[in-house]
Amino acid sequence: MRAVQITEFGGPEVLTLTELPDPVAEGGLQVLEVSSAGVNYADTHQVEDSYLSKTTLPLVPGSEVVGRLPDGRRVAAFAMGGGYAEKALVHPAMTFPLPDAVSDGQALSLMVQGLTAWHLLRTSTHMAPGESVVVHAAAGGVGTLAVQLAKAWGAGNVIGVASSPDKRELARSLGADETVDAGAADLKAALQAANAGHKVDVVLEMVGGPTLDASLAALAPFGRLATFGMASRQQPSPIEPGALMSRSRGVIGFWLAHCFSRPDMLTGPMAELLQRVEAGTLTPIVGGTYPLSEAHRAHEDLLSRASSGKLVLDCTA
Repeated sequence: MRAVQITEFGGPEVLTLTELPDPVAEGGLQVLEVSSAGVNYADTHQVEDSYLSKTTLPLVPGSEVVGRLPDGRRVAAFAMGGGYAEKALVHPAMTFPLPDAVSDGQALSLMVQGLTAWHLLRTSTHMAPGESVVVHAAAGGVGTLAVQLAKAWGAGNVIGVASSPDKRELARSLGADETVDAGAADLKAALQAANAGHKVDVVLEMVGGPTLDASLAALAPFGRLATFGMASRQQPSPIEPGALMSRSRGVIGFWLAHCFSRPDMLTGPMAELLQRVEAGTLTPIVGGTYPLSEAHRAHEDLLSRASSGKLVLDCTA
């Protein structure tokens, strides 16, 4: 089978199309004929060996796939690694039947990004109706869905943060009430200005560094910041427990991998997300589809912030 493999750590240039043996079904796993694979920011960390978990070589990246099982059913699934390939191993507990009306790209948008957006708002920050919600990278895979879900669940003021006018306009078109330039000289002040001069209740943050620092400073008493990435590759300032206590603020990390041992944390939210897409009340944004051989270009576009929404690999091309 064709697969994209890395044999050394580095940037997008180490992603190489190669021929590998077909995976063998064992231990309850099934072989999925992959039609499309999702590209995630976490993949770029894995390729350069800066991910949360240890990466060993050689490696075929990719954690989310759409395709057909041996019985012909079309499903979305979390791959047991090796998603950037024509075939991948999947576990029955990590597969989700797909309605015909949901495209490959839409389904992939709901996997890592959709489930992350759902849990950031429901599980991590417990967003309540009427609260203000800041969504960083609001034109990205998680951000485009988080903006829509926050609005659907009754957020009082959804503030989308993005790096260009086009991306901010996209966030507005999806329901953001206000937008903020990610490059604002005084991001804390800009966030408060977008909330009618008030501090904010909820922040979904995946940039790290000064962006997290400014977002934490903009939190109101009883505000919650959920951190789920570090796209800038910069650590934020150390957070002192006393500083949190004195302002009654909370910071929580989120990593979707911790839901994998609790299938109910995947199946229920995924069913809701798929229903919303079918009903037309949730619009996944597919920002680009690339042939499997051009996985490196997908990573380049992701790292350069040249993309919006979900990036997809066509594993049949």
